[in-house]
This record gives sequence, C-alpha cells and structure tokens, in this order.
Amino acid sequence: MLLSLWPEKTKVGFMRWRLPTAILSAVLVISSLFVVSARGLNFGVDFIGGSVVEINRPANLESEEPIRDALAEIGFDDAQVVGAKGAGAPAQEIIIIRIKTQDVKEGQNPDTAQGEATALIVKTLIEKFDLNFDDPATTEKEPTDILGQSSVGPKVSGELLQSGILSLVVALALMLVYIRFRFDWQYSLGAVAALAHDVTLTIGMFALFQLEFNLTTIAALLTIVGYSMNDTVVVFDRVREEKRKYKKMPLREVIDLALNGTLSRTLLTSGTTLLALLAIFFLGGSVLRGMSFALIWGVIIGTYSSIFIASSILLSLPEVRREKRKIDDTPGFEAST
Repeated sequence: MLLSLWPEKTKVGFMRWRLPTAILSAVLVISSLFVVSARGLNFGVDFIGGSVVEINRPANLESEEPIRDALAEIGFDDAQVVGAKGAGAPAQEIIIIRIKTQDVKEGQNPDTAQGEATALIVKTLIEKFDLNFDDPATTEKEPTDILGQSSVGPKVSGELLQSGILSLVVALALMLVYIRFRFDWQYSLGAVAALAHDVTLTIGMFALFQLEFNLTTIAALLTIVGYSMNDTVVVFDRVREEKRKYKKMPLREVIDLALNGTLSRTLLTSGTTLLALLAIFFLGGSVLRGMSFALIWGVIIGTYSSIFIASSILLSLPEVRREKRKIDDTPGFEAST
C-alpha cells in the first residue's frame, strides 16, 4: 500500500543543498575528531586486554554491590560490574564483570596471569553466590549460571587493534581502486571521501556515548563501508547513464535527475534494513547492542553521504568528458548486421 503511494517520479533539487550539507558534514567531522581526541574510545577487552565474565543474575541479588564487595575482597577493587539484558525472549537478567590486564609477577607469563585471575573470579562467584556450573568431574550436565568467560593478554590485544585498523585502511584503499577502474577518478574521490566521512562520524558517536569499541565494532565499520559504497555505486552508475543520454544538460541537473531516479530504491532499501537492525538493537541483548547501534547509525549516515557528500564532490570536480552513446546502447534500437 505504501509503495503504491510513493510517487513514480520525484523532482527534488538535492544539489541546491550541497553547500549547507557540506558545512554540516565538515562541522560533524571536526566535532567527531575533537570528541575522539578529548574523550578517547572505550576500548573493549579485545583491544586493551583483560577479562570478561558473564553470569546469570542470582535470584536473591537486587543490585551489583554484593558482587563488587566480593571481588574487592580478593583484590579486584577496580572491577567493572554492570547489569544487562541477555539475548532471547524473554530476555534474562545477566551481570557482566570486566577486569583490566593484570600485573605480571617476575617470571610469570602475561596470558597465564590473566587466566588465573579469571579463574579466581569465577571460583569466588560460584562459592559466594551459589551459582550452578558444569563440573568436569560429573557426567551429568546441568544448566550453568556461568554464561561465558574470556581473557585476552596485552600482546594479543595490541595485535588485534593493529589488525582492526589495518583492515579499515585496506578496505578504503581497495574501494578507491575499485571505483577508479569502474568509473573515472572524479567518481573515486567522491566515493572514498563519503566512506571516510561515514567511518569518522561512526567512530565519533562511539567516543561521544562511550560505547564499547571492540572487534564486533570493526566488523560493523567494514559492513558500513560496503553498504555505503554499494549505495554510492548505484547513484554514480545512474549519473553516468544520464550523462550519456543528455549531452547538453548541466551536470548539476544530471546529478539531481540521477538521485531522484534512485531515490525510491535508496529509501526502501535503507528503511527495510533499519527495521531489522532496530529489532536486533532492542531485542538482541547487550552483546549485540554496540554492533547494531553502529550499523543503524552507519545506514543513516551512509544514505546521507551517498546523496549529498559523494555527489557534491563529483559536482565540484572537473567534469568528465561525455562519451557519445552507441546506437546499440540505446533502448529500443539494435545495431544492424
């Protein structure tokens, strides 16, 4: 029903807004860089090392304070203890415990020290709060209250951070090469500038709200790069097609024509994607919240950048010479043999 109400042809003058949107984007990019430098990113265990333990909330535990007190007694005064909703329906109450990378004693392996700290926390929780757990000495398996535990040493976390940054740089470089071969250099600059814009604003949002930045966030950023590039390629392909059809039409009008021609596809694709991501954000639990938030923001900002950023940069650069259209490329005509 809604699709039938959508107009077949729209005549929105997108390029009339290229200067205000360019100023807006410049302000947002500068603000994002400032927030990242001032507040920093809330790196997860993947990137700074440490341990994470997830447990079901004990039935008689109304707050996290008893767990903090129990951990303080065994030397983990700075442990982060937060309550959250687990995945599934109905969502189960869980408690997430994070500790930083442990100091290494002389002659001790860093990974061993971190693993021993994690084991001590799990043992204390089981004893203090009577949690169920899988006992290796028994063959019968009971539902366990220890939902997960993981430790990452400082060396591994540093390598993961370097690999994450490298993956983003390589993705942007390969996108630049792809667009350069697929289109002309003017198109590639506009597309990669839009991608850098999307990634910068997404990282700025994580710094602003201090959301955990981990490996799943890197995966989300790479997904945003692919989604935004796909959207931009669709627009650029229509721009190139319209330029071949209308030889004397100004480039500004050609871009507006192409954007209006792909508008319904862009909005419907983004809208349906957002519906799925919103469901994951609200129902997927705390584990998926950071990644789903990044994807929601990335879809919104990626749609915006493909319309205003990439196209505006294309309009600002020297125009590519318009090729003559071959007769066999014209709909309704076939070359004679």
